[in-house]
Amino acid sequence: MTESLDAERMACWRAYIEASQRLFTQLEDDLRADSELTFADYHVLVLLSEAPGQRLRMGELAGRLVFSPSRLTYQISSMRKRGLVARESCPDDRRGSEAVLTAAGLLALREAAPHHLRSVRTHLMDDLDDAEVACLARVFERLGRRLRADRDVSSTPADK
Repeated sequence: MTESLDAERMACWRAYIEASQRLFTQLEDDLRADSELTFADYHVLVLLSEAPGQRLRMGELAGRLVFSPSRLTYQISSMRKRGLVARESCPDDRRGSEAVLTAAGLLALREAAPHHLRSVRTHLMDDLDDAEVACLARVFERLGRRLRADRDVSSTPADK
């Protein structure tokens, strides 16, 4: 019983990874064709646009993107050269710095977002077969249950 469950789980994750890689490659190609932004550019801009004051400390940004500090430094340097973001020192911590969304970055995000959303819908509908859609649905359902459980545990008062 356990072996068949493990085999199903492995097959599900393999299908998820293969579908994700294909999907992300297609989305990256579409995004670059429409806006010349990379996927990483787009996600940095989205995170900054949603942050208070449209700025985030570099450590928090790296954590949300699951980037190493060196990868994030390279990404932000590339985006600074194109005027999409700025980098400023944190007034309360001389060792830290923040990535700040520029007006050009916000404009690039606004122009790219409708193309990206259309691309996601197109590829999800057209390029994934029924088995891949079912597999992704199971993975995200499990992930959702786990995130809800984690949230419920963390929101429970510690001392009653």
